[in-house]
Amino acid sequence: MIRVLPTIRTPVSRTARGFVLLEALLAVAIFAIGVLSLGRCISQGLGAERFKMEDARARRVLQNRYEEIEGRSVSLKDATVELDAPNKGLTLKQKVQPLHKRDEKGRELDKLAVVTLTVEWVSDAVTESRSLTFYATVP
Repeated sequence: MIRVLPTIRTPVSRTARGFVLLEALLAVAIFAIGVLSLGRCISQGLGAERFKMEDARARRVLQNRYEEIEGRSVSLKDATVELDAPNKGLTLKQKVQPLHKRDEKGRELDKLAVVTLTVEWVSDAVTESRSLTFYATVP
């Protein structure tokens, strides 16, 4: 025959129960702060990734226009263009200034110009821009 011993319960005082409740509330508060911090980190990471993609798109637009100018498929004059899809929302500004320089013999270099390309876009209600400046020969 198996003999079962009675369990002895020690009474838990009211203050001990209060401390358990306080510990539980403190643990929940610490957990909530951790979850909110993690959410903020994820939000900032997504924002940085979006900005990186927008910046890469703007740099591609600048590179494409540079290649068009070098290939002479675009005229070399001041222009502002609102781009269509897939670059909708970007504005390309092209500014051309003649370069007033002389060579070593003192002759005017009249076939050179300084070209500045600028791409602007709005990201999170802030206007962002990237620019590229280079020399080009005037046809």
